[in-house]
Amino acid sequence: MALAALFPATAFAACKPPEKPAPPGCRIKGNINSDGARIYHVPGKSRWYSRTCINRPGERWFCSEEEARAAGWRAPRR
Repeated sequence: MALAALFPATAFAACKPPEKPAPPGCRIKGNINSDGARIYHVPGKSRWYSRTCINRPGERWFCSEEEARAAGWRAPRR
């Protein structure tokens, strides 16, 4: 089954609760997955970027990939 069928685009149209606003110039999303892994998503590099919401405790924005890695976060595996 196609991923789009499982996760239609409209399901990710808005974050609920609303997404924490990004600081100016800091567009890298630090997301915590269901297994507790800390993963960062870069716009244009991660297929999950548009589907990721920063709205749960511990999730945050980063200003660079270096900053995310230094804080102990990893890039997506796929």
